[in-house]
Amino acid sequence: MENYNTFAEMYSEYLRDESRQTGTAQSISFPKTEEEIIHSLKECAYKNMEITTQGARTGLAASAVPFGGHIINLSKMNKVTGARYDHENDRFFLRVQPGVLLTEVRKYLANKSFVTMDWDEQSREALNNMEKNQWFYSTDPTEISASIGGMAACNASGAKSFRYGSTRDHVESLRVVLADGDVLSLKRGQYMARDGHFQLVTKSGRTIKGELPKYKMPHVRKNTSGYYNKPDMDMIDLFIGSDGTLGIISEIEIELNKKQGANWGVTVFMPDEDKALDLVRAARGEKIFEDMKTLSLKPSAIEFFSHNALEMLKVQQKTNPAFAAIQEIKDGYHTAVYIEIESDSDDEIWSGIDSLGTCIEKLGGDGDATWVANNATSLEKLHSFRHACPECVNMQIDIAKKTDSRITKLGTDMSVPDDKLKELMKMYNEDIQKNNLHAVIFGHVGNNHLHVNTIPRNMEEYKKGKELYLTWAEKIAAMGGAVSAEHGVGKLKVPFLQKMYSYEELDEMRSIKKLFDPDQLLNRGAVFPYEKGEDI
Repeated sequence: MENYNTFAEMYSEYLRDESRQTGTAQSISFPKTEEEIIHSLKECAYKNMEITTQGARTGLAASAVPFGGHIINLSKMNKVTGARYDHENDRFFLRVQPGVLLTEVRKYLANKSFVTMDWDEQSREALNNMEKNQWFYSTDPTEISASIGGMAACNASGAKSFRYGSTRDHVESLRVVLADGDVLSLKRGQYMARDGHFQLVTKSGRTIKGELPKYKMPHVRKNTSGYYNKPDMDMIDLFIGSDGTLGIISEIEIELNKKQGANWGVTVFMPDEDKALDLVRAARGEKIFEDMKTLSLKPSAIEFFSHNALEMLKVQQKTNPAFAAIQEIKDGYHTAVYIEIESDSDDEIWSGIDSLGTCIEKLGGDGDATWVANNATSLEKLHSFRHACPECVNMQIDIAKKTDSRITKLGTDMSVPDDKLKELMKMYNEDIQKNNLHAVIFGHVGNNHLHVNTIPRNMEEYKKGKELYLTWAEKIAAMGGAVSAEHGVGKLKVPFLQKMYSYEELDEMRSIKKLFDPDQLLNRGAVFPYEKGEDI
């Protein structure tokens, strides 16, 4: 095959992803079509060679880091292949190859311009309907250079998941190439499990029959911990969030949303963390005071920034010109909450802002210490403030890495039920203080999903942080939470998943994998532990 390369120094960048982990591989290929994926898979099956699938390598759970064998990198499968408009329900869909980047989808939609020379007539007609309105793809992970295929593989979400949900909520169909080269074409609603059983028909006409696991997923707003499992589930959902362990996605149909006429963002600085969490609960619609008027609009995003996170950003503002564009964080600002609301109605927006202002005042917040954005330029400034947190953490880790190359990023990706939010924060703060660690906390607090990033100054603190994360996984599982909320399990969080599910429940997951990948070639070491030669 033309794109099948013996691994050499020139491909070393494909041994790592944004998790800062590094692996090994013997060879790599860059398919441009589904047929080329099939060719690579059949060749690997013949050689009994394990396979790691890669998109844009922006993941944080090391799912794209190879444990030997062959890499199938999908970056050259980067075309938008068609569109579909559902007239009856006013819904619009795009068909994309897995290597298409989120940034590219956003650019195409903003410009209402696509490369359509290979599109069929139905797709071109659908595009004409799309141009009558402004559409957008609502899944918004922090890393906007993520590939759509990678987002589907880990069920990515992001800040706006509070209103719009995760990738799964916007996938209408998939094409999945199985380890033996056969293909599944899955359309939402086509294959439904019944009475604990399911069956799927492949392109070759083969019927795959299976039994759903008995384990139950946690009742949380966000969860990407292991295989999706619900009674009478749509079987397309099994493959979304499966970390590339069941098959390789070769095409995805995503649903778009209509853009709202008005979009406002508000960054509120609160006097302490407890009051900030009360503001979060109020923004979600929970009643904090008897006479409190709840928000009339469901926010699209509710984000949190701890005191240490603000202090970290303040230092960078003073010392690093790259952060000069962020609004000044004044002394005395303790904890911040960012809330974004959208509507086609100005009356709804103003009602929502008024309710929010009343709540801020009752909780001791300062209206004068609040940033408000009501246009694209000012909103971008507030979004830059949010994205600056992980950027600062990465810079700190890179500095620590110079003192000891074994140090990597340590960030949590866990979520809990609504009633456990304050308990979660109490646990984080007490354990960080008790272990004398430096950490910053930020993230999607509306979904009870916060990223705790410990910033180790030496290897001893790094090891202490890793041990603490494992302890947190066990405690959060006991709270009824999820050990991975949006990044997937990948290879880094395998020990965490073992804290959430019993050996018997994990064995049920393994049985699902063996059904679709009998030789265990696809993404070994992701979701389940793996050592070379071990029969997992």
